Amino acid sequence: MNDVSAQDRGRRGRPNYDRETILGIAVEVFNERGYDGTGMEELARRLGLSKSSIYHHVSGKEELLGLAVGRALDALFALIDEPAAAGLTPTARLEHIVRGSVEVLAAELPYVTLLLRVHGNSATEQRALKRRREFDHRVAELVVLAAREGGIRADIDPHLASRLIFGTVNSLIEWYRPDGELPVPVLADAVATLVFDGLRSAGPGTPPR
Repeated sequence: MNDVSAQDRGRRGRPNYDRETILGIAVEVFNERGYDGTGMEELARRLGLSKSSIYHHVSGKEELLGLAVGRALDALFALIDEPAAAGLTPTARLEHIVRGSVEVLAAELPYVTLLLRVHGNSATEQRALKRRREFDHRVAELVVLAAREGGIRADIDPHLASRLIFGTVNSLIEWYRPDGELPVPVLADAVATLVFDGLRSAGPGTPPR
């Protein structure tokens, strides 16, 4: 029987991708080759599509970059703005954000990796860096409040503390693999313990070591 449906022809011919699938593969290529080193020709080759087919979904690779880094940043800002954490003390909120950041990194590893490799060479990258600085600033404000309530030590500059905290979290992109044997809650506990045992206030009247 020679009657073949359009759906079957699509399966046997070029792959039918939606924008989310194209985005995921584009992020893989960006992380492998570098964003600046990746052209639309390479994306089309990896996807098995023509460039015009990709343009049907997005305007170009910069839109793909914006969608990717926006996904990572939106997940991080959701931690700070999470209604469930609004009633926590500043110290508890800070710990909640640290643990949550590890979970975001694990869940969105390719997207966070790409975000951390942005250099500011385009308008999209500059906007991403601006949002990253805003996130750092809001965390630093929380560090100040946590120090004021005596939850963490107050002898470390809050902006430095914020950078050190998220330098630790961000370093996970270099070795963490979602398909490994390390459960995310165990990893989040380990990072929080490492960070907060170093930041925790020793109590009134006890000088910092």
